[in-house]
Amino acid sequence: MTDTKLKKTGKKQDATSGSLLPIWERVLLARAQDRPTTLDYIQRLCSQFIELHGDRSFRDDPSIIAGFATFEGRSVAVIGHQKGKSFKDRMTRNFGMPHPEGYRKALRIMRLAERFAIPVISFIDTPGAYPGIEAEERGQVEAVARNIMEMFEVKVPILVFVIGEGGSGGALAIGVGDQVYMLENAVYSVISPEACAAILWEDSSRAPEAAERLQMSSHDLLRMGIIDGIIPEAEGGVQRDSSITLAAMRSTISERLDSLTKMSPETLLEARYTKFQGMVAYRENGHNQLPPNSKIT
Repeated sequence: MTDTKLKKTGKKQDATSGSLLPIWERVLLARAQDRPTTLDYIQRLCSQFIELHGDRSFRDDPSIIAGFATFEGRSVAVIGHQKGKSFKDRMTRNFGMPHPEGYRKALRIMRLAERFAIPVISFIDTPGAYPGIEAEERGQVEAVARNIMEMFEVKVPILVFVIGEGGSGGALAIGVGDQVYMLENAVYSVISPEACAAILWEDSSRAPEAAERLQMSSHDLLRMGIIDGIIPEAEGGVQRDSSITLAAMRSTISERLDSLTKMSPETLLEARYTKFQGMVAYRENGHNQLPPNSKIT
């Protein structure tokens, strides 16, 4: 098995080259236009992909890819954000920022997968949910919240991979999984560095500083117990050479599905709930409150 759970150190060390890589460089790599997208991973890891469209309520949202495929002879449901590559394609895909109907489509596919006992693989790559007025009019907040709530109740294994940007609730709406992995140069945070800098200092040019403080790199999140492992990338990013990443991802999917599918639905849901509950920390009357067995450090 490829060891995707790298040694937990305080240094942000590149998994492949061993060189230090500043977090802002990772942010730029995660956003690179030539970085593989959800469709690229589906095509390279799976076969017989059948894409399904629409939320059965309003329309199809091209920012979310969803459907069924075959992975090493096993039926799987696949969902993910799709940013596109060319400018025209990115416009069509709304730069990977889903409307409510995109999240409702994803949930529809997950519930179909549950009906037929098919595991789900989710690929995250979004700056966040689309903040436009039409999205709000159609219930963006409700759609994101419902997905998060219902993913805790989907009685089949869910594997999550952050392949680029993981932005806020727009990412978490398809990111509640039994195992969550990040690519080496992916980032995952409650807010973008630019927005964070604009709020804290009224200066979006301080985004690199905000990125450091957000601790949004894969190494930071592994250390804090937010993710379960890191998928290595070639030096310079997966867009330079995808073979290392694909091999590690294929091995991880195969082994994790083998183990998760052996669990009863009740055990699976309990473990999923406990996993995310263990990430919670809050402050009351000046004292930090942590749940039992919390991984927060």
